[in-house]
Amino acid sequence: MDGFTRRKEQKKQNILEAALNLFIEYGTEKVSISEIAQKANVSQVTIYNYFESKHNLIQEVIIFYVDQISDYFDEIIYGNAPFPEKIHQIIFNKSEQANEIHEDFYQYLMKEHASGVSYLEKVYAEKSLKGFMHLFEEGRQKGYIDPSISNEAILAFIHIMNEGMKKGEISNKILPFAEEITKLMFYGILGNQRTDKNE
Repeated sequence: MDGFTRRKEQKKQNILEAALNLFIEYGTEKVSISEIAQKANVSQVTIYNYFESKHNLIQEVIIFYVDQISDYFDEIIYGNAPFPEKIHQIIFNKSEQANEIHEDFYQYLMKEHASGVSYLEKVYAEKSLKGFMHLFEEGRQKGYIDPSISNEAILAFIHIMNEGMKKGEISNKILPFAEEITKLMFYGILGNQRTDKNE
């Protein structure tokens, strides 16, 4: 990659990061292109040259955001931390993300997800699903997941939650309870957090 291409890509990265930070804090509706340009230290014309419209920019920001989250979870899932620590990181990372995201941006993500052909859906089908399967198998091998519960049953539970969010039945209400719902998924209603197993 030559110097010009590298600078061009870095400028695009700066715009995406600036837009993401603003969308997370204030939502997509209230943030203007001029505010993004100021934060990214570029002109508004530069943003339009790269993305053509605010709508296209939002779409690119969603892809950028989903890739960041996906890469972070891969680091956890395929890392060397003990299984309980991986679960802890996943739970509290989800909680922090839910608390920091402006509801308007969250609703935009859910609206995209509901289409069934979104980038979020693509990453889940092609990457996240494989990661979860790996995590479940690790937990089962190390005695943390009940061997009588199949991957299919766990994935069916995730699918039910996923479909509910797509239809809007729970997406408007789930944000304050993201941490509790994740705990419910991994530990059940008895909250049996088994941390006494040997790694």
